[in-house]
Amino acid sequence: MKVWVVIPAYNEKEALGAILERLKEKKLSVLVVDDGSSDGTYEHAKSLSDITLRNEENLGKGRSLNRAISYLLGNVDFDYVITMDGDGQHSPLDIDTFLKEAEKGEAFVIGNRMANPVGMPLVRVLTNIFMSRTISRIAGQLIPDTQCGYRMMRKDVLEQVKIETKKFEIESEILIKAARQGFIIKCVPIESIYFKGAKSKIRPVADTLRFWKFLRKLKHEGK
Repeated sequence: MKVWVVIPAYNEKEALGAILERLKEKKLSVLVVDDGSSDGTYEHAKSLSDITLRNEENLGKGRSLNRAISYLLGNVDFDYVITMDGDGQHSPLDIDTFLKEAEKGEAFVIGNRMANPVGMPLVRVLTNIFMSRTISRIAGQLIPDTQCGYRMMRKDVLEQVKIETKKFEIESEILIKAARQGFIIKCVPIESIYFKGAKSKIRPVADTLRFWKFLRKLKHEGK
């Protein structure tokens, strides 16, 4: 079974280095997309990952993931892709949970932090609950933590889902489109990691408006 870990990163040199070291210990293949970082993330990632791509400017998580997935589909033989963030909020230790599901042949597995959201700010807890209920209704499947980017997808899922979004709404887009293709989305518990004082890259007003515009479009396409 061939599994690749894909990590989009923007100015995450320190956290990313620790993640890559742990993944290297597990002998997993890793592709990092540096999204126009200015702190040496690209150089650091290049020394520790199997494949490193670089966006010359900050294009957003959606475009970075899309580029990584397109690259793997066009150039690499693989069975599964695991996506995780490069800021340290996804524990490499949880990789084993996903790999066990891959051994069972599951098509789409997503992490669930909501069973025990230790350290997650209250506003994020409430937002995740609301968004997860909304996305679950559109997808027609119960998904407790739709905003979690720590997930595993089989190759045929990635071949059938066309990614169109450019920013953070990519997580919801992939879920909804995969569900509409008939794939069952399985949820597994993962550790909730939040660092005190960490600055979110999400822009509340702009990203929220873009997200709801995207949802209206998907709902209309599904009718």
